[in-house]
Amino acid sequence: MATEGLGRLFNVAPITGAGVGTSLKECGAVTFVCTGNDTFTLTVAPTFSASYVTPPTTAIGGGLIRNKYTNPQTDGTGVWTKVALASGSYANSATISSGIVVFTVYPIDLAGDPSGTNYAYIKCTAGGSGLVMTLTHDLTVQRKPANLPKMSA
Repeated sequence: MATEGLGRLFNVAPITGAGVGTSLKECGAVTFVCTGNDTFTLTVAPTFSASYVTPPTTAIGGGLIRNKYTNPQTDGTGVWTKVALASGSYANSATISSGIVVFTVYPIDLAGDPSGTNYAYIKCTAGGSGLVMTLTHDLTVQRKPANLPKMSA
């Protein structure tokens, strides 16, 4: 019998546009699902309540977004298209005029900052009225959903 994905494969935070700090602890990656005619920008911090800053340029290619995918439909009837970034370049923001944009960030890309800062939290903030759903996945510890740690402080 298959087990539920929540707690085994992923954890999810509700949709928000305000940009809520999400813990990068206990996961191998965090994926942001964004919708609305907006620009979505990433910032990071060492603790939940610290000042969030633009990710350091020591991140791979100078940004955290390696790949992004768009879908012109928000009802599941469209197909995903990979948006090509310039060769060897990565971004810290994504813009969409309609539909959905999805991108994944890997905590390992924030490791090794020369300042020694351990960026343990990330925010994806909509510039206007866009919405963001956050999923942490590749969980390092699998739990029943009721035993999952809070994704934000």
